[in-house]
Amino acid sequence: MSKLQKITPKKLYSRVEIRPHIPWHFRLLAVIFLVLLLIMLAWGMYEAGSKSVNNQTEPTTINTDQLYEAGTCLRQDREELCTQLAVLMRQLQISNTASKDLTQQVQVLGSENNRMKEELAFFKHLMSGKAELDNDLSIYRFSLKRASTAEIYRYTITLVQSGQRPTDFSGYLKFIVNLKQNGKIKNIPLTNKSSEKGFPVNFRFFHKIDENFRIPADAHVESLQVQVYENDATKAILTQTIEPSS
Repeated sequence: MSKLQKITPKKLYSRVEIRPHIPWHFRLLAVIFLVLLLIMLAWGMYEAGSKSVNNQTEPTTINTDQLYEAGTCLRQDREELCTQLAVLMRQLQISNTASKDLTQQVQVLGSENNRMKEELAFFKHLMSGKAELDNDLSIYRFSLKRASTAEIYRYTITLVQSGQRPTDFSGYLKFIVNLKQNGKIKNIPLTNKSSEKGFPVNFRFFHKIDENFRIPADAHVESLQVQVYENDATKAILTQTIEPSS
């Protein structure tokens, strides 16, 4: 009896677990439901994969009208862009050309201004009677330059008289061009359409001639000579020869 008294009811009840009883047919229905659900999920995934493959493999239908319109649009846009680019490039060329021309004109005007100042100072000195010249008539300036066209040369000559009260000088000038053509040296006189005696002059104090002449394309000017004659004289009173300057 002493051993039985040591076993308490609490220790006996702690080892007993109570679970609800589920009939076997409910368990079978749950299993069947899960199997059907898995089959439906698998079928749905299969259909989705098939549609995706078909969409990737099927060729895309292109509307030819839309393609033509797109090509025409691109071609028109390209033509407009090319036209605008051509206009801008043309304007840039015109601007560059105008800038170069303006720079050249400024340089020419600057040179011409300096030359005119120099001549004005000389003529003022000449008119004062203080200028010392070798002769009563002298060649003050004689120059020869090639123009923008290779076949055209421009020459300038200025004649001056010394003294406070010089008399009018009346005479004429002859110009002779010394050029080389086909390896041969030729001396060709410049002609004046209005006179048979070269270039007539009649002036007091000073006289300036600024003219140009053309030579054949295959020729090259070596020098230019001027001869100054008084009227009815057979011998030149002044002669000077110059070469073309750069």
